[in-house]
Amino acid sequence: MSGIEIERRLPEDFFAAALRDDVLKGLTADPKWLPPKWFYDARGSELFEEITRLPEYYPTRAEREILTARAPEIAALTGAETLAELGSGSSSKTTLLLDALQAAGTLRRYDPIDVSEAALAASSTQLQERYPELTIHAVVTDFEEHLAIPDSAGTRLLVFLGGTIGNLLPEERSVFLGRVRAGLRPGEWLLLGTDLVKDPDTLVAAYDDAAGVTAEFNKNVLAVVDRELNGDFDPNDFEHVALWDPRAEWIEMRLRARRELTVRLRELDLVVSFDAGEELRTEISAKFRREGVERELAAAGFALRQWWTDSEGRFGLSLAEAV
Repeated sequence: MSGIEIERRLPEDFFAAALRDDVLKGLTADPKWLPPKWFYDARGSELFEEITRLPEYYPTRAEREILTARAPEIAALTGAETLAELGSGSSSKTTLLLDALQAAGTLRRYDPIDVSEAALAASSTQLQERYPELTIHAVVTDFEEHLAIPDSAGTRLLVFLGGTIGNLLPEERSVFLGRVRAGLRPGEWLLLGTDLVKDPDTLVAAYDDAAGVTAEFNKNVLAVVDRELNGDFDPNDFEHVALWDPRAEWIEMRLRARRELTVRLRELDLVVSFDAGEELRTEISAKFRREGVERELAAAGFALRQWWTDSEGRFGLSLAEAV
């Protein structure tokens, strides 16, 4: 039966409570940090969509190239009746997989999973128009703490695209992949997008574009904190920094204080001091090698069945089976 259902798996006050907790922990830590999920209010989401179209930001184009070439193969290998997607957002790349599964004759249902109910509602409505026979079961949840993969009949293919798994620290990735495996039955599938290790100049440029869009995106987290917690961060007091850590093999985005300053967050009754030059980490974006991806998947109970890259070897797509 076709139609759209939206299931809410989060308590009403989840976002407010989570933001308060993250900001309190992160801004009282040494060194200071904030998690990247707070970039994505309406303005942050617009900026990220703009970033994906920048000449320096290759991951979106590279992943789309792989999906365009391999979607029919993915559909044939998995025979999936349900396509579930973590962090689905606008579901723009998803149509490549939906088309391939539909052409293979197996597709029955799509389960987008995201923290933004508004994004889920908008993308589900668009997809229902394109696939009128498709059942869409959207789930509003936080995939880090409240991961929920809806149960459904037939084989499920869970996709996690965009290299977003790189925003998790190694120990967080281990927990996350373990939860994903626990939510799937043996013989079901995970399709995982991972950005790959490459020359530092290319990597840094992708997070520090000439037009300054990523800098604005990075500073947007301060606007979110100000608005939600009655703060007085001034984004002009900070400069955007993107650095490659060759030991950890990840990009770090930071905000560096231009001068000594004090910030007040009235909702938390918190005063935060910054020294001139002090940095606040806002994101890590880990880059991967095939052997590392295979190792992490195996530790969580997955067997890597297929590995594809784009024509320039910049991005990797893994198809793994739950065993």
